[in-house]
Amino acid sequence: MAATSIEKDALMGPTFIEILARVAARMGEPDRSVVALQKLLLIPYIGLPVARSPLTPAVLRLDPMFDPLRPDPRFQKLCEEKRP
Repeated sequence: MAATSIEKDALMGPTFIEILARVAARMGEPDRSVVALQKLLLIPYIGLPVARSPLTPAVLRLDPMFDPLRPDPRFQKLCEEKRP
């Protein structure tokens, strides 16, 4: 991930952060996952090559990969839609 950071590669860098967020969520590391998700929700990116859609609050609410994070208040806050 350090070799392909967002600063070095704006196209693929966020992809690795999303993978980290997903793996950390499944492996019981909510702190790492939430920090990665916070970063992803602040930047525009195209998403994983398979889905080609970025993570959004709606996707976080629906994606079963993030089920272990659902009780975490930080994750719940990320799932809220920002309204003007």
